[in-house]
Amino acid sequence: MLTRRHFVACAALLAVSGWAGHTFISPAAAQGADQGASAFIQKLGNDAIATFSDKSLSRPQATERFRVLLNAGFDVPYIGRWVLGRYWNSATEPQRAEYQKLFEQMIVNTYAERFVEYSGETFKITGTAPAGEADSMVTTQIVRPSGPPVNVSWRVRKTPTGFKIIDVVVENVSMGVTQRQEFASVVEQNGGRVDALIQALRQKVGQTG
Repeated sequence: MLTRRHFVACAALLAVSGWAGHTFISPAAAQGADQGASAFIQKLGNDAIATFSDKSLSRPQATERFRVLLNAGFDVPYIGRWVLGRYWNSATEPQRAEYQKLFEQMIVNTYAERFVEYSGETFKITGTAPAGEADSMVTTQIVRPSGPPVNVSWRVRKTPTGFKIIDVVVENVSMGVTQRQEFASVVEQNGGRVDALIQALRQKVGQTG
């Protein structure tokens, strides 16, 4: 689905390793969910490859295409909230709104440039299995023209708006946990102030407060 391992890391950056709730699902329904999750990942991958292969896109067009794919594949608001962790509860509504906007923009700004670096990478689905009681884990390999393949597992949940990726594990590492720890470190080093993280994100995306 993705361009290089760096772009795969983008997906991992959005990983959410916590998932709430437990819902009983019959074996038949679970099998159907697994098949649906696999088809979802396959389509998302095909759409991404088609986009990355289009060298006629300008940088602004590539950035917007990436934003569309990002929001189509991931539950970005939920992920942003999870990454902020316990500090979400102490943030005001205006802080939450700005944080979510900056979080999405940070991801888009950081990784949209990978659009122009596509060099023939492909992906293949290697398996699908239930994950817990409500989710499916779709395992894939990112196959590169040079270098070993990259193993990526996608935890997929069916939401009211369709399938969404809620966790990504790249070579057995969830970068979402790392991102959460980094954000927590920024807040903790600044006396527990969420504003400090927001200011850091503003600087990262080139905005002024």
